[in-house]
Amino acid sequence: MHPDAGRFRRRRDQGGAPRGGDLSRTGVLADTGGDNPVFLALNRNKRGIVVDLTTTAGREAVTDLIRSADVVVSNFRPGVMERLGFGADAVAELNPRAIWACGSGFGSSGPYAHKGGQDILGQSYSGVMKRLADPSYPVTIYATPIADYTAGLHLVQGILLALLHRERTGVGQSVEVSLYNSMLAMQMQEATTRLMFDQELNWALMPLSGCFPTSDAEIVIIGAFKENPLADICRALDLPDLSAEERFGTLDELKQNRREIRGIIGDRLREDTAAHWLAALEREDVLCGPVRTLTEALQDPQTAHNGMILEFEDQDGRTVRTIAPPITLSDVPALVRHAPPRLGEHSEEILRELGYDDARISTMKTDKSIQ
Repeated sequence: MHPDAGRFRRRRDQGGAPRGGDLSRTGVLADTGGDNPVFLALNRNKRGIVVDLTTTAGREAVTDLIRSADVVVSNFRPGVMERLGFGADAVAELNPRAIWACGSGFGSSGPYAHKGGQDILGQSYSGVMKRLADPSYPVTIYATPIADYTAGLHLVQGILLALLHRERTGVGQSVEVSLYNSMLAMQMQEATTRLMFDQELNWALMPLSGCFPTSDAEIVIIGAFKENPLADICRALDLPDLSAEERFGTLDELKQNRREIRGIIGDRLREDTAAHWLAALEREDVLCGPVRTLTEALQDPQTAHNGMILEFEDQDGRTVRTIAPPITLSDVPALVRHAPPRLGEHSEEILRELGYDDARISTMKTDKSIQ
């Protein structure tokens, strides 16, 4: 895959020249004295080229990039790449082996195709935002952009499938995902339950699972995946075996008396510390754990053992600390080859790789076809 394929932006000033680059370079946080952490987290091992697609020379440069690319990726609204002259058909004509991959909000056609896509809209339109651990809770935005990440993973899966198909046939194809479809797919078990039986499946409402406060902190207990999880929980909490009582004897009865059983468990847990109860529950092999902040998770020894904190230097010698790739390959370890690029940092380098000479590059810089 060409390292710069598909990373085209059209932010422009009044004079027509590209400006600013990716919004994540400067958005979200106050001035951090350099590139925004959001940008640093997402863009290591990438090179950056800035091209003005309204210029003839700029369009020629993008055309040449596509001819050498394995994958061309866009997350513009549907129709934008076609208007720019680089839609799926145009890319296939330029490079029949190229994979044309598009991520959108709602899909390339249909009643919502014209709408801008954004993570929070993916949550709200798909029903994810309404799926709460407790129906009495207020509806709120999920704090991590799950639609963005899920759709991104689906897009990667589609691209890998298309690349595998190309290895067998020699021909590229189009790949499409949307935030909307990805959020619906995330709910496949719940959706199938609703579609077939018109019933609600809510894992957070399982009677013996949930978050419980102790005397000093919250813990989570998963009372499932065992023959009689209530009996094991009762042994751990030094309670009588409540599973022997008729009101708690079956899963249906537990669901009907959920508030009561959770009240008994919750009252007991408040009598001692999180560390005490976690140790007791683990002795009975009950799935449990602390409810942590992100800061606490980042400081956990398992995080360090797994090598999940990645450090590298940016172009100014500043140490960047971020999350390492979660996938470990036995023969090909992940390495940081490039710090996240400055805006247009590799424009000249990339064009030279395409065969452009110094005179042509100088002309393109002068007429602001590139930056």
